[in-house]
Amino acid sequence: MTKLKRVLAAAGLVLAGVGLAQAQITVGVTVSATGPAASLGIPERNTVALMPTSIAGQTVKYIVLDDATDPTAAARNVAKLTSEEKVDVIIGSSTVPTTLAAARTAREAKTPIITMAPIRIAADDLPWAFTTPQQVVLMATAVVQHMRANGVKTMGYIGFNDPYGEDWYNTLKGLADAAGIKLVANERFNRADTSVVGQALKIVSAQPDAVFIGASGTPSVLPQTTLVERGYKGRVYQSHGSANRDVIRVGGKAMERTVLPVGPVLVAEQLPDDNASKKPALAYLKLYEGAHGPQSRSGFGAHAWDAFLLIQQAVPEALKKAKPGTPEFREAMREALERTRDLPATHGVFNMTAQDHFGLDQRGRVLVEIVNGEWKLVK
Repeated sequence: MTKLKRVLAAAGLVLAGVGLAQAQITVGVTVSATGPAASLGIPERNTVALMPTSIAGQTVKYIVLDDATDPTAAARNVAKLTSEEKVDVIIGSSTVPTTLAAARTAREAKTPIITMAPIRIAADDLPWAFTTPQQVVLMATAVVQHMRANGVKTMGYIGFNDPYGEDWYNTLKGLADAAGIKLVANERFNRADTSVVGQALKIVSAQPDAVFIGASGTPSVLPQTTLVERGYKGRVYQSHGSANRDVIRVGGKAMERTVLPVGPVLVAEQLPDDNASKKPALAYLKLYEGAHGPQSRSGFGAHAWDAFLLIQQAVPEALKKAKPGTPEFREAMREALERTRDLPATHGVFNMTAQDHFGLDQRGRVLVEIVNGEWKLVK
C-alpha cells in the first residue's frame, strides 16, 4: 500500500469512527425519583440502569433526570432533553400530572415519548405519545366485574384530586351504573395530604359494600388505613397505581384482602405457561431482583422495561430511514413505534396503530388479592 493510500485509509477509519459516534442513540428519561411518587419513580430509575447499552449494533446512551413529582419540573426536563441533548426518544414520567406535562413538551419538540403513567392522550399529543401502562378502563372493567361477581351493590370512592383520580372516578361510575352498582360516596384528597379523616368518616357513614381508592404509590395507603381505623369492614379495591411493595410495607395489615388489577409481571410465577407475558416477565424479574434482591419487583419498573422493549423493536426499522440524532430519525422512531405488532412484554402484548397508542388488550391485566402481605392471583 502506498503512503497516500495508507493516509486515505487512516482518514477513512477516522471518518467511520466519527460517523459511528454520531449514530449513537440517545434515550432521555424523566422519572419521579423523589417527592410523593418516589415509590414509583425509584424502581423505574433502577430499571433504566439495567437496560442494554446496545441496540441493533448501535450504542445507546441513557440520560436520566428526576422531576420530583412536579409537572413543571417534568416539562423542564423534557425541554432540556430535547433542546440540549437532542434525544431520539423519551421515557417518562411516573404520574399522570407529570406525564401530561412531559407529553405536551415532547410533542412541541416532535420527539416520541413512551409514558409510564396511564394518561388519556390528547388528540394533539397522539402522534408523539405512546403509553405502556394499562388504560384505566381496561383495569376498571376487571374491578367492576369482580364486584358484581361478589355481590357488591353499593360503592364508595376516594381518589386523588387530580386527573388520575378524576379518570378513575368517571370510568368507574359509568361501568358501575351499567352493572347496577350504586355509588354512594365520592371523596377526594391531595397526594401530599397527611390526613383524610373527614373523607373517611363520610364514606363509613354511607355504609358501602365496597370502597375503591383511586390513587397511586404510598399516598394510596392513607385512605385505606384511615378507613380501617374508623371501623370500615367492607372490601377495599385499589388501582394498579398501588401495585408495589412499598404500599404493602407501609399499609401493613390494613392492606389484607385488598383486591387490585395489575399487570401480569407482578405474579409471573403464578401465570399459566401459555400466558404470553410469562417469559418476558420472568426474564425481567430475574434481572431486576438479581440486582435489587428477592421480591423487590415493581410493576412500575416493569413499565420502564416495556418501554425499552418497544424501543428495541422500533430502532432497527428507524435505522433503515435515518441516522440517530436527527429529526428524520425521531420521525422514523415514531412511525416504527406506531407499527408495533404482537410484541410480548411484561405487562401484556402490544399492538399499536395510528389511532391506538396504548396497545394493550385483556391480556394486559390480572386481578390479585393481598394475602399475608403477598400478591395472590385471583383465578
